[in-house]
This record gives sequence, structure tokens and C-alpha cells, in this order.
Amino acid sequence: MAGASLAAECAPDASVVVLEAEDAPGYHATGRSAAFWEQCYGGPDIVPLTLASGEYLRDGGFLDRRGALYIAREADQSKIEAFAERFAGSGARFSRIDRSALKQHIPGLHDAWRHAIWQPDCADIDVAALHAHYLAAIRRNGGVMRLRARLNGVRRRKDVWELDCENGDPVHARTLVNAAGPWADPVAQIAGAAPCGIQPLRRTVVQLRCDPAPLPRQPLALDISGGFYFKPESGRVWLSPHDETPSAPCDAAPEELAVAEAVARFEQVVDWRIGAVERSWAGLRSFTADRRPVYGFDPAVPGFFWFAGQGGFGIQTAPAAARLGSQLLLGKPRDAMTAGLDAMLYSPARFGCN
Repeated sequence: MAGASLAAECAPDASVVVLEAEDAPGYHATGRSAAFWEQCYGGPDIVPLTLASGEYLRDGGFLDRRGALYIAREADQSKIEAFAERFAGSGARFSRIDRSALKQHIPGLHDAWRHAIWQPDCADIDVAALHAHYLAAIRRNGGVMRLRARLNGVRRRKDVWELDCENGDPVHARTLVNAAGPWADPVAQIAGAAPCGIQPLRRTVVQLRCDPAPLPRQPLALDISGGFYFKPESGRVWLSPHDETPSAPCDAAPEELAVAEAVARFEQVVDWRIGAVERSWAGLRSFTADRRPVYGFDPAVPGFFWFAGQGGFGIQTAPAAARLGSQLLLGKPRDAMTAGLDAMLYSPARFGCN
């Protein structure tokens, strides 16, 4: 999603080639996402990107409103209060609700869960449609997608990058954009840039068949303590133990322990009978140490542009991030979508690379 969205924004004004290592775009995290547009996901520094992306996603028909609940036990009430304080004034829309209101949203909720933050605007994202939208925009504006083009090496001669790709196709470019997700730091090192400390973290999702089946419009439910989240999906439950296990860049696969933890935590929330774990999968979400993305030109390597470290919020922030990235990359002025964004929050210069 990162490379496709940025390429789509740049293609009307620049010659763009997208290098995809796999047989098809979107094979890794983009194709495995249980994505939702949730205003507070990622923290206060990500809220501006999320809010700025909302209109684009709504107008494009990529959102289906669901609502979200951060739920808490009695002992966790202080975390509800801390959440409200942390996001006060951020522009995110939420309210606190009690046990009686919470039960109306989640049938069969165990008595231990007493408090919640309610976010009415949370919505499912049609990830496949959004990704296809950006890929079509690339083609429509003359951009090129090259598959099986894993980057093996680069040279920079007379302000031009010469790229050596696995498929043997030669590529020359004045600017090299690093939108390589979990491979962002290795790509930077190939190009002679200092890494930004982007760490891939594995996230597991499990599909459950339950009795009763979840209500179709039931909200996304997230543990205020970060132990799980789950939502309905086509009569099933998509559940994650909210794991963040450090991983090398790879084709991520779920581990049995993470699946078991997810199920055990879910059973502590609702009294639904689990009929089957129908499938499970995993993806890599890549974070910097401060958990903010990296957008901008490298401070030490000319012609090298960072667009990485989007963590788990890369899809819900894609429209605003790509628009801001294209403006930084091409030297274009801000527009209505990006006028309120502080690009310095996301600059690679904050890491002191040299």
C-alpha cells in the first residue's frame, strides 16, 4: 500500500517505476490486513494523518462504518481515564460508556468488563479496493509496475541511481524511494544510507466460527490493555492477540502459541462457544523506536527518499501520507488534505543519520 499510494500520487507529475519483489503487489502486510479506520489507532502523533485521510476514504467508498469499543475491567478504569486524557484535543471523536451501554454492543459479554471508550466513526476499510484504486491510478498516469524485481544492488553515478534487480531489468532513476516495509532498513543499507531502526513485528489474526455468530454490525472491540481485538467478518470473528513479536523481514507465518493465546483471551471476554479455528495468518508491521513513520529525503544520501515505518496504521493513513510524501518528494505545495500536517514529526532527520 505504501509504494502503490505514493506512486499513484506522484505519477501525474513524474516518471514512476514501482519495483515489486513478489509475483504480485500486495502479497505481504497489505494483503493480510484486518484493516479498520480508527481515529486513535497509533497514538496522538498518528491522529492527524488518520483524520486527514478520512474524507478521501469516505468519498471513494472505501469505508463501511462499524464503530469501535476500547473495553476495560474494573481494575483498568484508570486506563480508560488515561486514554481520554491522552487523546483530548486531538480531534478524535469518542465518549465514555458504562456497563449497561457496553452490553448493548457486545452480547454475551462477561461481567468482568465494565467500562469502555466508544468511537462511533470507526469503519472497516476495503483494503483490496483501495489498493486496486492506487494501482489503477499508476497505470492511468503512465507509471510502470515491475514484478519479481527484488533489489540486489545499487550504484549512484552522476546523480543517477543504477538499480540491479533480480529479474535482470535495468532501472535508472534520479530519486530512489524506499517504501520497502519490513525491508526498509536493508534497502537503505544497500543504497549507502544509515538505517532508521525500523523493526518488523509479527501480528497474528485468527478466524473463528462461533455460536452464536457475531452480529453483522457489532463494533470492533479492543482491549484497553492491548491484549486483543476482534470484529465480525462475513459471519465469522477475526481475532488478534495484539502480538508484536520482533522478526526478521520475511514471509510471516502464524505461530501456534499466538493462536492459542488469542483464543484463550477471547474466551475471557464473551460466552460464545468456539466451533472451530478455521484459519490463521500473520503479517509484519514495521515500527521505528518512536513509533512514528519516516517520510522525507535522507539527510546524508542525496536522492534517497524514505517512505516507511507505517506500523499497523499504514492503510488507514495511506491517502494523507501519500499526498504529503508526494509533496515532499516533488517540492509541491501543501493542499487542503495536508495543510494541517507537521512533516517534521515524520522526518528521517530526527534520527540523526549521517
